[in-house]
Amino acid sequence: MSDNTDFLAVGRDVLNLESEALITQRDLLSESFAVACELILACQGRVIVSGMGKSGHIAQKIAASMTSTGTAAHFLHPAEGVHGDLGVVHRKDLLLVISQSGETQEILDLLSPVKHIGVSVVCITGNPNSTLAQESDAVLLLAQAPEADPHNLVPTTSTTLTLAIGDALVVALMHARDFTPEDFAVFHPRGMLGKRLTLHVRDLLRGDETNPMISTEATFGEALEAITKYKLGGTSLVDADGKLAGIITDGDVRRIFRRLAVMGTTIADATRLMARELMTAGPAFVQSSELAYNALKMMENHQPRPIFLLPVVDTLNRPVGLLHLHDLVQAGFKTTVKG
Repeated sequence: MSDNTDFLAVGRDVLNLESEALITQRDLLSESFAVACELILACQGRVIVSGMGKSGHIAQKIAASMTSTGTAAHFLHPAEGVHGDLGVVHRKDLLLVISQSGETQEILDLLSPVKHIGVSVVCITGNPNSTLAQESDAVLLLAQAPEADPHNLVPTTSTTLTLAIGDALVVALMHARDFTPEDFAVFHPRGMLGKRLTLHVRDLLRGDETNPMISTEATFGEALEAITKYKLGGTSLVDADGKLAGIITDGDVRRIFRRLAVMGTTIADATRLMARELMTAGPAFVQSSELAYNALKMMENHQPRPIFLLPVVDTLNRPVGLLHLHDLVQAGFKTTVKG
């Protein structure tokens, strides 16, 4: 390794080169892109995506992105395809193939048998005059741009452009299918994205066990009893109509005792005070139907400081539980709040 290598400069040069190539690729996009999208949408089977070498890695990513966004897809290794795996291709499928040169032999070997089956072919290639381009029903042409390596040999810029075209296809198809966040969650039920889109606040509550609640006519002593009994770190206070009026948390209790101690009030006297005089009135709250992730953001972004306990109410503003930040962490969410 040369001591004179300016790594930062090289990195920026690579990103500049590939960024410029992406702009060129954007301007090169033609009606063939729309044709490719229409062919994929009309496909009654799966999109079989294939590529050799680095193009194969990009093909796998495109297939995975399509599969997770409502377009059934499958990666087929071209070399394995002509040695028996072509059995996965059915006449209702569509073949999406990638070859920078358009003359990759393993790819060309796929064309005759799939065309015999009656499968449409969409290709991504850098050579509009190639055999692959001539044999395809839609051609997505790659921009002519130098690779980012110093010898113009290693697939770098070309794979970036191919990946970008794949992303453009995926997103265009999502628009065409009206693919929603809820649809996305169906394909990602166990991942964090799935939880963000499907887990609701009500899913984290456990009935009365997570719903400490006292009247605004109760004493501070009764508030302490509720906080101690439920071990959630606080209690909701409700008015005569059963609606949320305030909250007292562990943190409030500590601050209340410090303030009363300065005033010379004993603990016994403090417990006889009215809870409503010491509560945090009009606290932040969340509907039970709200997404748990949104509740987390509310707690993290609360001003003047993040909160650890959030009252949960129904549509009539009646408390149905208290949501603790730790409940969200245990559910798998990550938080920026310390403590």
